[in-house]
Amino acid sequence: MSNNSPHTKFQRILVGVDDSPDAQLAFQYAIAEAYQVKASLIITSILEHDDDNVYQALNKDYVHGERKELVEHYRKLALEAGMDQVDTVVDEGDPGEIIVKNVIPAAKADLLVIGSLAKKGLKKYFGSQAAYMAKYAPISVMVVR
Repeated sequence: MSNNSPHTKFQRILVGVDDSPDAQLAFQYAIAEAYQVKASLIITSILEHDDDNVYQALNKDYVHGERKELVEHYRKLALEAGMDQVDTVVDEGDPGEIIVKNVIPAAKADLLVIGSLAKKGLKKYFGSQAAYMAKYAPISVMVVR
């Protein structure tokens, strides 16, 4: 059976989160899928450099602390929803590239769940990060709308 079979049972589901409603929807889908197939869940949040204000750019510990709090909040929700195995990954850089090149291989994920909307700008219907990950991820990608 090939990896692209519709009968593939995912074992390690990675979900990308931020503080947007779109990411929350992706998170809810990822929990439901992971719970149903008894997969482990990995929650990641990537700090984009252009999100920094001047103060935060000078204080990476502050920014990473905020991101860690965010993923810990999602981790707690996943555990409360009945998930047994929940890991978290916080990194910084271009989210699409970091998730595809660093997080997916390190987490050994076999499904990536992401929201479809960009946080900013005119590309709001299918964000450039989502498009990048859907195109270049070496694993199946579920884009949630």
